[in-house]
Amino acid sequence: MSAAVQREPVTRIAVDVTFLRMDAPPSGLAPPLAAGLAVVRLARCSVPFYRYLYDTVGRDWVWWLRRTVPDDEIAGLLARPDISIHVLYQGGEPAGFYELERRGGEAGINLSYFGLMPHAIGAGTGRALLRHAVDTAWAEKPRALTVNTCTADHPRALPNYVAAGFKVLRTIREVWPVPNRLGLRIPERLRI
Repeated sequence: MSAAVQREPVTRIAVDVTFLRMDAPPSGLAPPLAAGLAVVRLARCSVPFYRYLYDTVGRDWVWWLRRTVPDDEIAGLLARPDISIHVLYQGGEPAGFYELERRGGEAGINLSYFGLMPHAIGAGTGRALLRHAVDTAWAEKPRALTVNTCTADHPRALPNYVAAGFKVLRTIREVWPVPNRLGLRIPERLRI
């Protein structure tokens, strides 16, 4: 007889996930980063620092998946040469980050994660950081640049991606089992 499988308590949420693609670099001048802001591509990102970035940026937007991944798997991801972490600094402290994953071939580069720290939201920084991410990716001459967002993300995420030049490919409904142990605030509008 097999032992009963313990299932951890979860909150089921429904999100609409929108997949976007950009097939050519955007035209026009990039909005400049404000004075005192700088983006640094990390030569090496430690697991604790990555968790700090991911958890702080994603806390209010139900970024849960990588919170469930063990440290050794996160270390493996961060060690991959096809993944890079870029941190926005303001006055010497992190204000946001983005993660690029080079998928090669037709898949090109994926903007896997993108976001601002809570204290940096609403200052107009997001648009300039997004363009920085887009320009950094296109500097490698990929076939395409992809990203996805969902209805759990900041309400300006999808409009900002479209304004940056991404085209919507499709939107699908997904149901996510968010573990309660993560302690994330889940908006009522997403709960099933």
